[in-house]
Amino acid sequence: MENSTPQDELGEWRARIDALDSQMLQLLEHRVQCALHVGEIKKRNSWPLHDPAREKLIYERLRQKQAEMEGALPASAITSIFREIISACRAAEHPVRVAFLGPAGTNTQEAAIQFFGSAVEGWPCATPDEACRAVASGGADYAVIAIENSIQGLVPANLDLLAAASLSIIAEIELPIHHCLLSNSDISTINTIYSHEQGIAQCRGWLAAHLPGAALVPVTSTARGAEMAAKEKGAAAISSALAADIYALQVVASNIEDIAGNKTRFYVVATTDKAPAPTGRDKTSLTFLTPHKPGALAEVLAVFARGNVNVSMIQSRPSRQAAWEYRFFADVSGHQNDPRLQGVWEELRAHTVSFKILGSYPEA
Repeated sequence: MENSTPQDELGEWRARIDALDSQMLQLLEHRVQCALHVGEIKKRNSWPLHDPAREKLIYERLRQKQAEMEGALPASAITSIFREIISACRAAEHPVRVAFLGPAGTNTQEAAIQFFGSAVEGWPCATPDEACRAVASGGADYAVIAIENSIQGLVPANLDLLAAASLSIIAEIELPIHHCLLSNSDISTINTIYSHEQGIAQCRGWLAAHLPGAALVPVTSTARGAEMAAKEKGAAAISSALAADIYALQVVASNIEDIAGNKTRFYVVATTDKAPAPTGRDKTSLTFLTPHKPGALAEVLAVFARGNVNVSMIQSRPSRQAAWEYRFFADVSGHQNDPRLQGVWEELRAHTVSFKILGSYPEA
């Protein structure tokens, strides 16, 4: 257009965006209607409404399509956009209630949002045990609990919780962890720091260098630490940027974790009827007790070796049934229903006192 002004040109492009937004809104409504029909089919057949394996395939397919198109959006943006679309469609089918370690702003809540999207009903709980009880009682559909950190290792209490619970692991989540020092006080006046024991342990080097005299007080979660620091002069918390927004705290320092690439692995647990179908890229978690005799664990590991099954993690814990008796937890490659694992399970029963599969789920 001749004699057009920059404002005219801007208006033209904004009109195009408005038209595209209207088209996308219509397509989203069509997608919701399709999702509702899918939900009805699942209900009639008593199939799980949430299918994490299917969602993972959707994300992979769309990221691949975006790469083929050489689109401007990065793969992470494609995942984030469609996670929220799927989350909203799932909520239209059935409101999803997710229990997690509270209060609001914990890493566990962030992991839940990363997996389910934000269109869920959050259920903050005082402890992981309370979160699992919420699922067992039917109050919540799922619980998200931390199981392992790349720096500090496994969370023993949550392993014990899974061994005793009548729930199944249906998914795992890997969440990058970036700790911040939060406070409304000047760093020179901070004398007390609140956080979960894992948060404190992951930042000990930074704390020793910058706040060597501060008292380190472990609390039930990083968000609980932020909540407490917001009410106390001279106090700070090791928590997330999300918690800073929620509890109106200033970010005094960012990324204070001692080792870059810090990640925490979380499990999504649910009742056994929500167990996902095999995907071909699965992991199975199990727990077992061995006889108290020399070579008992070696016999179990030999079973996996003969079955050509990779054991990616093994950890011992006191059985809590008898003194100096230990229970083992392990992660192995494959789905519990894979034909090649059926013989392994049979042989494993012959070499253990007790044996329980905690769940099979797609690899994160």
